[in-house]
Amino acid sequence: MINVAVLGYGTIGSGVYEVIGRNKDIISRSAGDDIRIKYVLDLRDFPGDPVESVLTHDFNDIVNDPEVDVVCEVMGGTGAAYTFAKASLEAGKNVVTSNKALVAAYGPELLQIARDKDVNFMFEASVGGGIPVIRPLLNCITADEVEEITGILNGTTNFILTKMYNEGSAFEPTLKEAQSLGYAEADPTADVEGHDACRKIAILTSLAQKQFVDFEQIKCEGITKITDTDTAFAKAMGKKIKLVGTSKKRAGNVYAEVAPVLMGSDNPLYAVDDVMNAILVKGNMLGDVMFYGAGAGKLPTASAVVSDIIDCVRAGLKNVPIDMKAESMTLGDVAELKSRYYIRSEKSEAFAAAFPEAVSIPEIAGESAAITEELTAAELSEKTKALSGIKNILKVL
Repeated sequence: MINVAVLGYGTIGSGVYEVIGRNKDIISRSAGDDIRIKYVLDLRDFPGDPVESVLTHDFNDIVNDPEVDVVCEVMGGTGAAYTFAKASLEAGKNVVTSNKALVAAYGPELLQIARDKDVNFMFEASVGGGIPVIRPLLNCITADEVEEITGILNGTTNFILTKMYNEGSAFEPTLKEAQSLGYAEADPTADVEGHDACRKIAILTSLAQKQFVDFEQIKCEGITKITDTDTAFAKAMGKKIKLVGTSKKRAGNVYAEVAPVLMGSDNPLYAVDDVMNAILVKGNMLGDVMFYGAGAGKLPTASAVVSDIIDCVRAGLKNVPIDMKAESMTLGDVAELKSRYYIRSEKSEAFAAAFPEAVSIPEIAGESAAITEELTAAELSEKTKALSGIKNILKVL
């Protein structure tokens, strides 16, 4: 019998409780042992809920119980979640988590404690919700050098951009609709400013390159500057705007960025709409492979969490090494890389002269748009420094 403690009975925690309850037989067969939830930790009471039979308000009940084999942290944040996860590992208990903030900030430290204690720290659900991508990076794409990862990593922003594209709506009312539907939080900053996607691409890059990448060192831009005029130009050009996290390895340097980009239908991510997520991984031998599915949600995320519990059990509750140097990687400056750019500006003779390709794109609302040749950021700055009236600039994939 494997005893599990769940830290937090919110959306994901209740999902873990439900998945283990509903799929008990399947999970036991997969793990090779019976798995039961012995504790659920939460400060709240849940009158009438079956969880009452295993509910505790005191973490010490869990960390001091030698029968607890796996601790499932689904509280979120980096306060109590970090304290409890670290204490659990130090007590010789396996820890699984869906908490991207915890992994992005403290992953190397927690992985080292897990190695020292011969237990596991697993975090499949921290990126892509129910999409299996971390496990393939660790266990399947092992004969390749990962040259590039590009992903739509945030369902909230993808939903907003899809609605803006399909309905011609502006950003603010679309955000309000996303909030009313439960796709965006009351404070949507982490999503719309790109911070959520930034932590996820940092985790994926760390695993792919086998060295910790500090998310705070990644250039990050959200979608708050995208307007209905931008989406109208995108539609006129047969393209879409997507918020993507990207990391690339070029000539020995690794570059990472989160930003909205303009992409055409030749890109596999073009068709990923609404709240869906997808991650495109390019290996030097494998080529391109894409992982697609529900990037969030109660049961998809909980399913990934439970899969980690099963992997811990299959490993005999002993450490499965994850190769990641703890020293933070020095990233290259993305400004060095050449890219094509979409530029939207007030209509002017100066803009038309600087970007003659703009004449082939119909004007919208008295504005012009152009897609440049491949330029570095410095070359783009030089080309636009004398221009006024520029409204927005996006990279083009």
